Amino acid sequence: MSLKVAVQMDPLEGINIEGDTTFLMMTMGQERGHSMWVYTPDRLSLENGRVSAYGRPVSVRHAKGDHATFGAWERKDLAEMDVVLLRQDPPFDMAYIDNTFFLEAIHPQTLVVNNPVEVRNAPEKLFVTKFPQLQPPTLITWDRDAIADFRKRHGDVVLKPLNGKGGSGVTRHLADDPNLDALLELHAEIGREPVILQKFLPSVTKGDKRILLVDGEPAGAINRVPPKGQIRSNMAVGGTPEPIELTARDREICATIGPELKRRGLLFVGIDVIGEYLTEINVTSPTGAVALKRFTGIDAADLLWQRVETLRATA
Repeated sequence: MSLKVAVQMDPLEGINIEGDTTFLMMTMGQERGHSMWVYTPDRLSLENGRVSAYGRPVSVRHAKGDHATFGAWERKDLAEMDVVLLRQDPPFDMAYIDNTFFLEAIHPQTLVVNNPVEVRNAPEKLFVTKFPQLQPPTLITWDRDAIADFRKRHGDVVLKPLNGKGGSGVTRHLADDPNLDALLELHAEIGREPVILQKFLPSVTKGDKRILLVDGEPAGAINRVPPKGQIRSNMAVGGTPEPIELTARDREICATIGPELKRRGLLFVGIDVIGEYLTEINVTSPTGAVALKRFTGIDAADLLWQRVETLRATA
C-alpha cells in the first residue's frame, strides 16, 4: 500500500533529526512506500467547506544538515490526501484549536492522526483528570483560597501552567515558600488560564517515565532523569533519557486508559508516569520515539504506520 501523506508540523528545516519523533515517522513512512508532503500550520486554509494547505512534497533522509529535499510549492486540497499527521508542537492555544476545526472537516475521509476532534477535547493536563484514581492529588484553578487550602493539606507542591509544554514554567514550592503568590501574579499577567498544583512526588528524582501507546496499546517506555538538583525531567530542559522496563503498575495504567484512547481515535499518545502516578496524557505531538528505538529497538513509528495502513485498507 502506498499512501499520500501530508504532515502538519513546525518548519522541517529547523528540526533536530537526532531526536525528532515526527522525522522518525516521516522516514519510516517513506521506507514503507508512502509519499510525504509537508506544510506549516499557518499555511492551512478553509474556504467554502474545503480545506487546503500550501506546502511542498519532500524526501527525507538521515543526513545532518541535509535531511530534506523539497519539491515545488503548491496548494493541495487535503481531502485528496490519504493521511494527515497532525504534528505541530504546542502551546495548545486558540491557533491550535482553530486548526483542529479545519482538520475536522476532512476527517475521517482523510485520516487525521490524531483525531482532531479528540485532540481538541483532550487538553493534556485536563484529559488526565478523567482518571483521578491514577493521578497524584491535583488542583486546577485560579481561586487563591482553593490554592491556599490545597497547600495547607499537601504542603510541598508543584506549580504548572495549564497549557505549557516541555516542562516550561514548572516550579516546586515547599510548604513555607513565600514566593508562590508572586509567581501566581506572573501567571496572571501572562494569560487568563488556570494553573495546576500537584502534590510533589519525591520519586521524580529517579525520573519521569514516558510511555508511548499506539492505538491504546503500550509500545514501550523510556525514563527521563532530571539534572541534579532539578525536578523537571523533560529532555527539552536537560533531562537525560535512559532505558527502562514497564512495571505492573505501568501496565495497569495503560490498561485503564487504553480503551478510551482507542475509542477517541488517539492513535499515537505519550503518557507521563512518576512513580505510581499518571501525571499527563500527551496527544498533540508526543515525543520519545527516537530514544525508545535507540534503547530498545522498538519502533513506535513503524507500529503506528502498521495501524494506519490497516485503517486505510478497511476504510
